[in-house]
Amino acid sequence: MEGVSPATEDPHTRAALEGYRAGALRWLVGGVIAVVLAVLLGAVAISLAEDRGRPVPLAGLVVVALVSGGVVSAIAGLGGLARALRWSRALRAVSWQRGLLRIAGPAIVAFEPEGYDEWDPDDEPVRLRLVSTSVWRTRQVQDLDGGEVRAAPVGSGQWVLTAEGLPTLFGARTARRRR
Repeated sequence: MEGVSPATEDPHTRAALEGYRAGALRWLVGGVIAVVLAVLLGAVAISLAEDRGRPVPLAGLVVVALVSGGVVSAIAGLGGLARALRWSRALRAVSWQRGLLRIAGPAIVAFEPEGYDEWDPDDEPVRLRLVSTSVWRTRQVQDLDGGEVRAAPVGSGQWVLTAEGLPTLFGARTARRRR
């Protein structure tokens, strides 16, 4: 382990948490803007339809798409903000563990903490499944294969990963090993 100081005392951790929060906030604000635009577009479409005596082509479809996408985006943003808050609280109580990251599949990684001995049959790496649903975030972690990362447990079977130079955090859950 890196020491006894909480992970949140590290400036990189604070910056990564802020980066994660900023991304979540962008999703939330983007979703709200989409819903507001849908309401405005709907009002304009109704006004035009009343003036012209016929409906505006595709306006209803666009309004439904904006509302649907906006609601999904806003929910994703709220979830990200809640996750950032939970991670922040958890990282105040634990310190980072340094180790190597090994890629075991598209979203499966193995974290080998400092002191891990691959020849010791009783020593197991921490097997994790990334919780990100975006391809670019998964690829960003995959690019760290064989590199040094920092990881910390943030709940029952949940971990957070980061590395020097990364402006964000990555969430993962403990993965069961296939037999």
